[in-house]
Amino acid sequence: MRILALAAIIAVASATVIKDGSFVIGKDTLVNVDIKTKEVLCMKLLNYILQPTVYDDIRDVARDWVLEENIDKYLKVDVVRRFIEMYKMGFLPRGEVFVHTDEKQMDQAIQTFRLLYFAKDFDTFIRTACFLRERINGGMFVYAFTCAVFHREDCRGVSIPAPYEIYPYFFVDSHIINKAFMMKMTKAITDPLVMDYYGIKVTDKNLVIIDWRKSVRHVLSKNDRLSYFTEDIDLNTYYYYLHMNYPYWMTDDVYGLNKERRGEIVMYANQQLLARYRLERLAHNMCDIKMIMWNEPLKTGYWPKIRLHTGDEMPVRSNYVELVHKDNLKEKLYVDDVERLIRMAIVTGKYEMRDGTVLNLRKSEDFEILARILLGGVGLKNDDAKVIHIVNLFKRLLSYSNYNFEKNTYIPTALDMYTTCLRDPVFWRMMKRITDYGVLFKKLLPKYTRDELDFPGVKIDRIVTDKLVTFMDEYDLDITNAMYLDKTEMQKKKSDMVYVARMRRLNHHSFKVTVDVTSEKAVDAVVRIFIGPKWDCMGRLLSYNDKRLDMVEIDSFLYKLDTGKNTIVRSSMEMHGIIGDRMMTRRMVDNTVDTTGSMERIVDSFWYKSRLGFPHRLLLPLGHRDGLELQMFVIVTPVRTGLVLPSIDMGVMKDRRACRWSVCFDTMPLGFPFDREIDMSHFVTNNMKFHDILVFRKDLDMSNSVKDIDTSDMVMMRDDLTYLDRDLLVRWSYKDVMMMSGDKMMRL
Repeated sequence: MRILALAAIIAVASATVIKDGSFVIGKDTLVNVDIKTKEVLCMKLLNYILQPTVYDDIRDVARDWVLEENIDKYLKVDVVRRFIEMYKMGFLPRGEVFVHTDEKQMDQAIQTFRLLYFAKDFDTFIRTACFLRERINGGMFVYAFTCAVFHREDCRGVSIPAPYEIYPYFFVDSHIINKAFMMKMTKAITDPLVMDYYGIKVTDKNLVIIDWRKSVRHVLSKNDRLSYFTEDIDLNTYYYYLHMNYPYWMTDDVYGLNKERRGEIVMYANQQLLARYRLERLAHNMCDIKMIMWNEPLKTGYWPKIRLHTGDEMPVRSNYVELVHKDNLKEKLYVDDVERLIRMAIVTGKYEMRDGTVLNLRKSEDFEILARILLGGVGLKNDDAKVIHIVNLFKRLLSYSNYNFEKNTYIPTALDMYTTCLRDPVFWRMMKRITDYGVLFKKLLPKYTRDELDFPGVKIDRIVTDKLVTFMDEYDLDITNAMYLDKTEMQKKKSDMVYVARMRRLNHHSFKVTVDVTSEKAVDAVVRIFIGPKWDCMGRLLSYNDKRLDMVEIDSFLYKLDTGKNTIVRSSMEMHGIIGDRMMTRRMVDNTVDTTGSMERIVDSFWYKSRLGFPHRLLLPLGHRDGLELQMFVIVTPVRTGLVLPSIDMGVMKDRRACRWSVCFDTMPLGFPFDREIDMSHFVTNNMKFHDILVFRKDLDMSNSVKDIDTSDMVMMRDDLTYLDRDLLVRWSYKDVMMMSGDKMMRL
């Protein structure tokens, strides 16, 4: 029945035939195929990336496609010729680890991307991808192919597997991978007692479940208490996809990104991540982080617990490491020179480039230029990606004495990969140093006037929220792609067993925010909703200026106010730029064609949110049992346009679905009104309001219930670093308290 249904659908598209119930690339053109067909083809290219493809059609196309004979099928002939020249000189061998900060490897990846990007149509694109899939390094292929899918016009609407399913090694602890290989080698037949000890279950559907919690946590500092947040797979995917949307090396006008607020978006995204990180630290009574200082020892070490597919472990950074030494002094001098130039450019208001071009940095809209200088390249001719990327300079300086003895072998640190850099505590300190340049620029701008803040005739009367409840839930991550297929499985084109890692992750119940607004007239308005701290880690009340950089913008949207009272109800699930759980690739493939034989329509908002959306379940920081006291801030402002660079085009951003925060309907600076220092004498107006909120926390066994349970006399075991397991909660007796107090006094 399924074969007949598929055949009826695909008969419309002459490009494909059916074999073994799946889409197969034929000899006819693939120009006019539908989105679902494109998705299946992309998924096949990304499946089992560590091995040669298991699909015969991809191998056939890869064997028959000759670049020199199809050079007329690309928009730029020189791109093809340049790729051929570089390929003959030698690319990164298959099997090695592709590293995002290695200049040579990135040059090769960029040339690969250009070859895919400048294919004239989807048929040429997919056949070129098949050609590359069987010839170049797997990690490099995934990087270039993903970036091409993000930016090609004919790939809009195409969903691809999440990076943690394509290459689980960067997202899963090494002991999980080791247990999966153990089950693979034993065919899931082993001692029940051993399996119980390791937290492994095998279902009757050939599903192997490996419990991530059944492990001993190795810690080097108190920052590891936040590992559930910094190592979250969706948060790291968000940062990786942010880079995919706005690669620092994509500076040429041919890509259209220079017509977007790319610099400001990336800068604000990093600043918002820092603010969100600080809220999580506040939930643990941890104080703010300090920017990285090159001349001081790095007190905080990091143990990535990541094993690469080559068998190499990501290097461990010990505590109290000297950052500057004789082997990286040259990099340190380079960083000093670049930072000095940038700081002088901010203070003097002009930045002179090597070709003599002078960029002005005096007006509010010039922040876009500064952000591009800090997080990418500016004003370069062509797209050879020869940019001074200060983030990579910092990462290179923080490589803590790793040496490479072979030109193609590079063992990356966690900082070297966009998929893992958030895991390292030093990354946040590094980004604070970089974003501080933006803070300095905004500090030199005049404070917002009352006219810029006010919305005459509009008043916020009340803000009400549902009870805000966070908890730790369970999630099964498919890690089957980390396993190698044997000969029999290669013939069947799939693994006999499905391997999943059952992890613990932060989540919260969905909630609604209700805002009552009174307006004297019907008018279009922009509504911005923030959450931020009320007290610092020492319990001191924060002023508006003290906490303005800690305010997290959870929503921004257009709203048409009517005359009189308006009740704005906003659900957390519909907040702008938010995404829920990504669909598992296996489920997506199963749902490609339904039982009725009709193509399943993709929700218009799903595909682009799935590419770059902040995880919904991370909107709120981990609360307290008695409530973490925060503040919500809502401001309603008129729609303003014409306040950005003349080169910025809202239409381009709308067409590419790159509508982060308010960039597609309002041109006020991102972060308004907290992006500049606040003049307390006229800051508070009728169109804004602060509202105290409490964020509660529940234990795991209460995660599916909203019942309130008295845990006031329960505390966590002092050596607990796994968090929120109910079985780790103990009721202290008077004797226990006295013993603990005595032990503490002895330590003091």
